[in-house]
Amino acid sequence: MKYLRIIAEQTGPTGSYGILKGDRIHLLDCSPFSGPVKETGVAVLPSEVKSFLPPVDPSNIIALGLNYVEHAREGKWDLPPAPVIFLKATTSLAGHLSPIILPAEAPLEVDYEAELTIVIGKAAKNVPEEKALDYVLGYTCGNDVSARDCQLKTDKQWARGKSFDTFAPIGPVIETELDPSALTVQSRLNGKIMQDGNTRDIIFKIPAVVSYLSRQMTLLPRTLIMTGTPPGVGFARKPQVFLKPGDIIEVEIEGIGTLINPVIMEK
Repeated sequence: MKYLRIIAEQTGPTGSYGILKGDRIHLLDCSPFSGPVKETGVAVLPSEVKSFLPPVDPSNIIALGLNYVEHAREGKWDLPPAPVIFLKATTSLAGHLSPIILPAEAPLEVDYEAELTIVIGKAAKNVPEEKALDYVLGYTCGNDVSARDCQLKTDKQWARGKSFDTFAPIGPVIETELDPSALTVQSRLNGKIMQDGNTRDIIFKIPAVVSYLSRQMTLLPRTLIMTGTPPGVGFARKPQVFLKPGDIIEVEIEGIGTLINPVIMEK
């Protein structure tokens, strides 16, 4: 099932959840996080959508660094013995087709990172690995946008460089019927493939990640977990490639869809 959240004439200004079936979005009476959902009988064409909202209003955004072997190698980092965890501010959230804004504070080295993103459906604490997927509602596309100069040069830690407004685009849908173990994860910049990986190559698999994180902190419903990025990011290229105004960055994940975001400069 593909859940999404939209604003259209039929939804009113605050938007509504829906289920994508074929070429129609069937509106729901409530959020999938609030209980069993029912279709309202109202359907919306994609052409009638005014705005695609992030399909999750996250309680937390947790992200993993260095979770693909080749990405760690391209950045010249040692392979981690345990998941490398950092947090992104919830104010960094953005939706499908919304712009990524290059911040005036650090506009010159903004990078893309295509990531399979876990959506937690119910509170999880000290969950064993074999039951971890019971706490997952589904998966969405994510882009862990990163100001590399802040991350690697100025601050030499990750919080600010990962948390500027619009630096966590997700969407367009939450796919609930998906095996995350062997999915193609790809990013494209202005139509050119930049990253082309597969989740079979991640170091810490999805059940292990959910279990591990639940032993460190309570995973609340609507928590997003960005699971790391495959090789091909901009800062590791020669010459380096960073986002600039006018760019279009896409994240496509097999079985979910394509997250598309234009890039603009902060006014």
